[in-house]
Parts: sequence; structure tokens; C-alpha cells
Amino acid sequence: MLGFKSFWSARILIGGIETTHMIKKGQLHCPDGQAMSPANQFYNLAA
Repeated sequence: MLGFKSFWSARILIGGIETTHMIKKGQLHCPDGQAMSPANQFYNLAA
């Protein structure tokens, strides 16, 4: 494994992985109690 060239890259990647795990576990709360699919939750965060 080659590793990361900077700490910034590793931090961003780990943050994305943790966010994805939170979405899969249902720990990310939607505004106004709307039910959203995991894909829609991710797209809303990316926008």
C-alpha cells in the first residue's frame, strides 16, 4: 500500500467513509422528518 501524500487527503477520505457508514446505519437525520433513500441523502450532502 502506497499511503497518502498528505494528511489532508487521508482526513477527507476517512470523513467520507464515516459519513457513508452513518447514512447506511440510519444515523443521519433528515430535515422535517422526511424519509429519504441513502442515495438521496448522499447526493444532498454532495450538492
